[in-house]
Amino acid sequence: MIDFIICEDEKELAKKYQEIAEKVMMNYDIEYKFNVFSGYTKNWQKQTKKESFKIYILDLKTKEGSGLDAARYIREEQDDWQSMIIVVTAYPEFKYEALGKRLMLVDFVNKFDNFEQRLTQAIQISLKNFDKRPNSLKYTYKKIVYNIEFSKIIYIEKEQDNKRCIIKTTEKDYYIQGNLSQIEELLDKRFIKCNRSNIINLEQVESYNTKENLLYFKNGMSLFAVSRNKKKEILNYVRGIR
Repeated sequence: MIDFIICEDEKELAKKYQEIAEKVMMNYDIEYKFNVFSGYTKNWQKQTKKESFKIYILDLKTKEGSGLDAARYIREEQDDWQSMIIVVTAYPEFKYEALGKRLMLVDFVNKFDNFEQRLTQAIQISLKNFDKRPNSLKYTYKKIVYNIEFSKIIYIEKEQDNKRCIIKTTEKDYYIQGNLSQIEELLDKRFIKCNRSNIINLEQVESYNTKENLLYFKNGMSLFAVSRNKKKEILNYVRGIR
């Protein structure tokens, strides 16, 4: 999942950014959604704290804050050096000041200079980094830091009457705090939520008994109950269609 976080106080321009991004995303098989703000408000800050791969498109100057201050907040206060930040502006004279702040900006796009092409290219560059994300689940549980390779995870199960989940791997079980939706944001596209209680690693699936609605994994483990809207996706994967 990619979160596009757009901050622009001119509604028509914000809509244009979204249209450009949607046009780029037509060439990618990646889930995404847009979060649009007119200023760098508390709601904007709240969105920056979400665990996901984010592409920011930030207006340099709004009535509620500066894009450079926002970029500094993302990098320094949120300690987020993975998200992609694109700054757009009608004030190109600030370009060297922006780049000199060492905020790792993807680009500084002038609204009046080949704008659509430049923004398209900046988004495409950002997407190249999406596939370079870490291939492991990193988290802290009871003051212990874990780093579990995605390839070793078989499935993740929500514990009943508890606010934690069990990670079933090829080696042993682990625990992680949070609900499935929160954990799903930390995983890549090989994982799908097959029902309300489980996320599975499709690459670990050996076979699928549709009659009994039973999944069999490569290590011999099995899992019952796949939700109706996920049956086709799993069956297609097992058949090698996707």
